[in-house]
Formats: sequence, C-alpha cells, structure tokens
Amino acid sequence: MSEITHPTIKDGWFVEASDMWPGQAMTLKVNQVLHHEKSKYQDVLVFESTDYGTVLVLDGVIQCTERDEFSYQEMITHLAMNSHPNPKKVLVIGGGDGGVLREVVKHETVEEAVLCDIDEAVIRVSKKYLPGMSIGFQHPAVKVHIGDGFEFLRDRKNEFDVIITDSSDPEGPAENLFQKPYFQLLYDALRDGGVITTQAENQWLHLSLIADLKKACKEVFPVAEYAYTTIPTYPSGQIGFMVCCKDPNRDVKEPVRTWSREEEERLCRYYNKEIHRASFILPNFARKALNVESSILPREFLFYWRYSMK
Repeated sequence: MSEITHPTIKDGWFVEASDMWPGQAMTLKVNQVLHHEKSKYQDVLVFESTDYGTVLVLDGVIQCTERDEFSYQEMITHLAMNSHPNPKKVLVIGGGDGGVLREVVKHETVEEAVLCDIDEAVIRVSKKYLPGMSIGFQHPAVKVHIGDGFEFLRDRKNEFDVIITDSSDPEGPAENLFQKPYFQLLYDALRDGGVITTQAENQWLHLSLIADLKKACKEVFPVAEYAYTTIPTYPSGQIGFMVCCKDPNRDVKEPVRTWSREEEERLCRYYNKEIHRASFILPNFARKALNVESSILPREFLFYWRYSMK
C-alpha cells in the first residue's frame, strides 16, 4: 500500500497557511498521514502528529487535535448550555467530529440532541480516527441529519432550547453561517428563552469581522455577547464565540446553572464557572472595537481579592 501524501505536508511537517491569517502559519510535525479524501464539499485530511495526537484538517485548516480540542468543545457548548435554565432539546449545526455532542449530553436535562452536518465524510472519518470525540454519536439521545444547516433551520419554529453552530471559517460551505439571515433562522428555531453559541473567530486577526458579526446578532437577539477561549493550534492561539439569548433579561455572562467543583473536575478539563464569567472579559482594544462596556468583576471575585490582599 503506497504512502499517503498531501500538498500541505513537506519534509515531515504539516503547514497551515491561509489568507485569513496573512503573514503567519501553523506547523505541526507529522508521524504519518492516516487518511485523505476529497469529499463533495471539502478536502479532508487526517494525520498523526508527534505531539498533538490525531489531527483533523479541512481545506488545509486545522479543525481539531486530540491534545487541545477539549478547550474549544467545552467552551462553545457549556457557555450556551449553562446559560439556559433547563435545556431539553439541543441542535448542533456542523460539529461532525462529535466533540460538541460529547459535551452536550453531559447535561442530564437533555432529552434530545440533533446534529446537522452537510458533509457525511467528516462524521465517517471522525468515527474512525477520533474515537474520543466521536463518542458523542453513541449516546441514545442523539439524532443525526446529513444536510445543509441553513436549509434544515427553515422548517424549524420554536423547537430548540439551545443551538450550537460549530462551523469552520467563513469561507466555502460555512459562509452563510456568519450572516444576519442565518441568525434570524436561529432565533425563529429557538423556544422562548433559547440560547445560541456560534464560532466567531479571534480578536487578534478578525476584529472587524467580529464587530460585523456582533452587529448582525444584535439586530436579531436582544442579548449578544462575545467570549473567547485559548487553544494552541488555532490561529493566534485563540478562538471566540457569540453567545446570544432570546430573553432580554438573561445575562449570559453569568451561568444560570452550575456544577459542583467535583462535577466540574469530573466532566470538564477546561470549563468551569469562573472561566465562564472570565471568558467575556476582553482586553481594551477588543472591548473598544466591539463597544463593550467595562466589565465589573463578580462579587465573589472582589471578596476573594480584598481578603487575599490582607
């Protein structure tokens, strides 16, 4: 059997370069290429790296690595799930690797979790090469629909408590998922008090895009906030999320449901209630660009600070 090759891999190194992050690139050392195919929608590559485990790449862009995927999967999921008092029916748009599903079904309130991904190849390949993420597909509450998320939402009204859009970058098949008509569909598909999160790029590279995205969300949702997490293998080591809610009185920056410390440590490797709050606190340059008011530290943080200084 001949060795699998790929144009992004040369001299044993994978190189991620894109016009979306000009003047910089991400490189990972490769042990072996495990899979490559051209699906109907995109180039699908899976390789084993020396230090980050198995890596899934779509159209030359890293989607996840076994070493650091949990920071993204946990944050995009639990920021929304713990901003809803009783999420029973959840929709995931994209997320064919199964990581978001894995996190969604950690919530005992969930009765049904539906995943809609346009590319069956991502689901198939992830089930084979990323078992730690695709385990989410095995849960009895999970249903899978292969198709376009935009079209799937057209027929859904007042159906879901939480919708999570785990999309690739706003190029190619995911482009429609970053525009106002899509957010209107999300709003209409939510029940009263419903919450969404969506992948929203990072503040070092795409601040104007994020500002436009937040503006589009605010034109549809009464509550729309930007949060972010750290993840080494994403551009600039960061990725952001828009978190929106239909309830104008809900503060998504403060979790309405929390796990105990023991539950947090058992269920999550990154997310906790303090990270939830802190993820919305932005540096000055981003706060100014996104017109975010100066954040006030939660009361318990101030209490801790005052008495730890004594």
